[in-house]
Amino acid sequence: MSEAQSATGVFPSQALAEAIEREWVSSGEYRIRPEAIQPASIDLRLGDEAWALRCSFLPDVDSTVEEKVEGLAFQKVDLRDGAVLERDRPYLVPLIERLSLPQDVRARANPKSSTGRLDVFTRVITDRHNRFDDIRAGYEGKLYLEVVPRSFAVQVRTGLSLNQLRLARGDVRLSDARIRELQGESPLVYLDSDPVPEAELAVSDGVFLSLDVTGPADRVVGYRAKKNSLPVDLGKIRAYRWSDFWDPVYPESGGKIVLEPEIFYLLLSAEGVSIPPQIAAEMMAYDPTAGELRTHYAGFFDPGFGFDPTGTRPGSRAALEVRARDVPFMVEHRQPVCKLGLEWMEAPAERLYGVDLGSNYQGQVTMLSKHFEEQTAGV
Repeated sequence: MSEAQSATGVFPSQALAEAIEREWVSSGEYRIRPEAIQPASIDLRLGDEAWALRCSFLPDVDSTVEEKVEGLAFQKVDLRDGAVLERDRPYLVPLIERLSLPQDVRARANPKSSTGRLDVFTRVITDRHNRFDDIRAGYEGKLYLEVVPRSFAVQVRTGLSLNQLRLARGDVRLSDARIRELQGESPLVYLDSDPVPEAELAVSDGVFLSLDVTGPADRVVGYRAKKNSLPVDLGKIRAYRWSDFWDPVYPESGGKIVLEPEIFYLLLSAEGVSIPPQIAAEMMAYDPTAGELRTHYAGFFDPGFGFDPTGTRPGSRAALEVRARDVPFMVEHRQPVCKLGLEWMEAPAERLYGVDLGSNYQGQVTMLSKHFEEQTAGV
């Protein structure tokens, strides 16, 4: 990349297109379509088959993924005409895309937003590397996706995209001091339609977001997954009644809710988030020392999410995927529960998240995925 040889940052859409032309990201006989290129990521696609596994695993530095699979797989599933993946069963799917990265370019993968909102746990595995979702600089080889449906069985097929890939070069993370400066220059976080003052911004290697769980007793502040629902076909949009899969969650007096253990909840952040063209963001896994819950299984926020150059939109609220562990756990309104890590782009993205790309969650006021009928959540 002529201008990108010594640049530092997350690759924007235009640099990702160049990376595909150079076959740093390739897909053999399958063409990578332009619509697969997002503002700061590339959609990855499921291959023709999946292995059903008896347990999850990571390869060591001396083994390939397929060498490890030999002793763990007990069934091969054909995905070409579609197949149902069972709840709580790990599957491993070779992805269509493969990598041939330069020595100074690394990659990171995360589930797509709709994948996380359905409680489908995904993470990428690569040969001779004992880390999930982190792909070392210079990696050359196949990509494999571990898929674990948690709340619902899901139907998938070859070519479906459940996760995304980012490319980056150099140190890209914004310092807390720079985050505060940006909040004053181009607000990243809003509350009640106003930018959060710099002095009140909660930062620690990223920006903290809190819950919105207040309001009258009949206000829906979230949803919790029902057990034993029918499978969800991930290729269908607005095809299902939400009430067949979810129960509404209402606030208790004083602005709080009690999470039942091992039940999946979808909630919304109290804050609106605005990601400008020169910044990319990633939801970070929650620190378990702050309570017996897991918030958000990570996810990318592309440049343009909640962003309005006119300044009239106070960001878009973030959907939060929450599960309590072991015991019931109370969460209260404005309780910090997750953190956004912010990263510099190598250059401002030419394609921004939003209406022009057909983005599903710009300006969202509900948290259910695109697979369900439109609903008004009272938020």
